[in-house]
Amino acid sequence: MADEFIDILNEEGEPTGEILLKSKAHANGLWHASAQVWIITPDRKVLLQQRAANKDSYPNLWDISVAGHLSAGDTPLIAALREIEEEIGLQLNKEDLQYLKTIKRQKVPKDGFFDNEFNHLFLVKNPIEIGRLKLQESEVAAVKLMDIKFFEKSLTENQAEFVPHGEEYYRFILTQMKQQF
Repeated sequence: MADEFIDILNEEGEPTGEILLKSKAHANGLWHASAQVWIITPDRKVLLQQRAANKDSYPNLWDISVAGHLSAGDTPLIAALREIEEEIGLQLNKEDLQYLKTIKRQKVPKDGFFDNEFNHLFLVKNPIEIGRLKLQESEVAAVKLMDIKFFEKSLTENQAEFVPHGEEYYRFILTQMKQQF
């Protein structure tokens, strides 16, 4: 997993002008940004990604369709499009992404790892064909399509299989997905 340079933000989400390696930001609990893209299909399924075993946080758990940090100088939209192409090999246009909102979150996935992020959330409605996706093996172990209703049920019954984004986060995402139909 390659380290990358990212913009450091203040507690209001504004750039401080400082650029550091992602690993340094996590070690020191500095604010930074990510793009998180949830992809749903016209037949009411959500694309889920299983994080690679070598990930520094939440390895092997099921997660957001595509997510990644904003590299230094990136906008959330540019980062989202880049991550979609890098992680699953899908090329989309900016018009394909629906911006939902930005949320401020603090998590400590493990000792010495402080993930203080502004998450820029996007939704994409696209007829995904799993067999055509090209997975970035260093980031993604597997992908699957899951019926949105079954996904909602699984978040409760099989909670340990998913990255713990929190009930409020998942409730918001599920509401946004359901509103597309």
